[in-house]
Amino acid sequence: MALHFAAPYAADAVSQEERDRIDYSVQITKEEAASGKLSRPVRVYADGIYDLFHAGHARQLMQAKNCFPNVYLIVGVCSDELTHKLKGKTVMNEWERYESIRHCRYVDEVVADAPWVLTPLFLQQNKIDFVAHDDIPYGGDDHEDIYNWVKEAGRFVATQRTEGVSTSDIVARIVRDYDVYVRRNLARGYSAKDLNVGFMKAKKIQFEEKMGTIKSRSKNIVAGIEEKSHAMLQKWEDRSREFIDNFLVLFGQQGRINRMWTASKRNLKRALSPSESVEDLSHTASGSTVVSSSSSHGSAGGLGRKRRRRETENLSEDEDDDGSGRRRPPLANWLES
Repeated sequence: MALHFAAPYAADAVSQEERDRIDYSVQITKEEAASGKLSRPVRVYADGIYDLFHAGHARQLMQAKNCFPNVYLIVGVCSDELTHKLKGKTVMNEWERYESIRHCRYVDEVVADAPWVLTPLFLQQNKIDFVAHDDIPYGGDDHEDIYNWVKEAGRFVATQRTEGVSTSDIVARIVRDYDVYVRRNLARGYSAKDLNVGFMKAKKIQFEEKMGTIKSRSKNIVAGIEEKSHAMLQKWEDRSREFIDNFLVLFGQQGRINRMWTASKRNLKRALSPSESVEDLSHTASGSTVVSSSSSHGSAGGLGRKRRRRETENLSEDEDDDGSGRRRPPLANWLES
């Protein structure tokens, strides 16, 4: 469920009113807190630096908020002065870190300028029932584990760290890809002075950025040409198939042109070699009577007469008659072949 307001600071009046309502005269146990039968929320405290607030921080606070059924989560954030002295320089300043925690949905109250080492007095002043932190010993000034006394008092709740996610990991990524982020910020209008980069270094990075842009554009142009060429070749191949199919339909063995040519030859042959006339038919009929009544010798005599007539009229093989006594033109013989 989304929240409408940021968590208040411990010094705000609303936080003081919340503390005043708490009966802190009797210390509650973990069993009582886990039962969910208490008349008031269980006040749990978690602390840290929370630089570059990330998912690991959010998950730790979520665990602290849900360690008991009804929890009022107080988060302490150390100041810049204390952090820089005991741990090192932060990326975010203290105000940015305070505000990051205030706007986390699991947080009910923020303690600014929180102490590095917890004391019984601090817990009493803020009416804190339990302290939530990961179970790994955390060293400090003359302390092997600053949470040791809280653990011995039975007022410690262990949370789990999120592996692979930490502020140190994020800083390591930035350092590893230093040139990438410098180039990125220069492109966004930051000056070399803003990024603490020398003049020559900045010019080199800007030149590399321009070359990278040119290479990227060239690559896109080549890819576009290749894509268009492929499309043109595919279109040409489809057109070629269509042309070949149409050619075969027209000029193939069973194509239209071949069928038209065959039909034309047949019609021309019929025109040059008309059917027999009535006189030819009667002559053929009388000749057939003679042939049928003649012997095989008569048939041979008929063939001899035909040969002699060819010799007398000087007929060639191509000018042979068609059996009806009429000459056949050479073109009819060619069409018949």
